[in-house]
Amino acid sequence: MADALLVVEQLEVVYQRVITAVQGVSLRVEKGQIVALLGTNGAGKTTTLRAISGFIGMDDARVTEGTVTYKGERIENLPPHGVTSLGIVLVPERQKVFENLTVAENLDANVARVVKGFDRKRLAASVYEYFPALARLRSREAGYLSGGERQMLGIGAALMCAPEMLLVDELSLGLSPIMVSELMQRLLAIRRELGTTILLVEQNAQVALDIADYGYVIENGRIVLDGTPERLSSHQDIKEFYLGGGSTRRSYRDVKQYRRSRRWYG
Repeated sequence: MADALLVVEQLEVVYQRVITAVQGVSLRVEKGQIVALLGTNGAGKTTTLRAISGFIGMDDARVTEGTVTYKGERIENLPPHGVTSLGIVLVPERQKVFENLTVAENLDANVARVVKGFDRKRLAASVYEYFPALARLRSREAGYLSGGERQMLGIGAALMCAPEMLLVDELSLGLSPIMVSELMQRLLAIRRELGTTILLVEQNAQVALDIADYGYVIENGRIVLDGTPERLSSHQDIKEFYLGGGSTRRSYRDVKQYRRSRRWYG
């Protein structure tokens, strides 16, 4: 197997020095891949993403065990600007934008990394090509955008940093299926045309597996299953708990006894 762009090994994250949020998480992302990290609310998906991006320190949390390696360089517990300077950019959950700034001002507020051949105008033009709706709304304050438009702006703002790798947190959250489908197609285009590697955190397993090259399932802060989209989609537990394929739809949180413990990697 080729050297991975990103390798997370036995990651442990502790909040407020006492609360362990993820424990022993390992995953790898090859250059040019779209990799999905799937799990229910509270499973540890966002914590893992924030640990990679460096934003975890803002939550009074720290990587206490394990490593995060990007292009062969250890990056765990680096500050966010240090991680961004290496080419990893986070698209955070819930469409975080500057509501009092226009679309164009939001894009301009993101400082591009010093990358040969890139400048603000070219980056902005690229964003408007991927998201024509933003071009039409460039003078509108972000506070007046719809949820889908805000998510477009969040991705666009990340692209202004000329990322080699995008970390995308809960892209589908609160959006219509049509909008989610459109955004997923935009991610595919960004990967195809820019060569951007993407780690996608999602509760919506189906939409993530539709575009991913590989996937991991996290529960209670641990990776419990990984594989190709085909393998994950055909796994009985994934069907039952994430895709609604069981005879009786149940929440993971309602299940006390798991037959998974010896079957996940079988």
